Amino acid sequence: MAKAVDLAKIYARSAGVVAREIEGEIIIVPLVGGIGDMEDELFTLNETGKAIWKKLDGNKKLVDLIRELEEEFEAPEGEIQQDVIGLIEELLKRNILIESA
Repeated sequence: MAKAVDLAKIYARSAGVVAREIEGEIIIVPLVGGIGDMEDELFTLNETGKAIWKKLDGNKKLVDLIRELEEEFEAPEGEIQQDVIGLIEELLKRNILIESA
């Protein structure tokens, strides 16, 4: 069962992956076995995922990250939070992110 995403927690990129921006896409590659094995080895992020990924610095609570994105982008109320939670759940499931605090 997947861990629930906690908006008061800080999430950080796993040391077991490397991410690079190539032609406008973020491509995440596992460095060790067992990361990314769920469907395929590479994980790519769309524009929304890229904006979220760039703010996942391991220093701010998820609620603050969402607030920053809401100031930066126009979207219906709750949509940015829903997108962030969905991506965080997927990245946690794939061990691409870790709970930092």
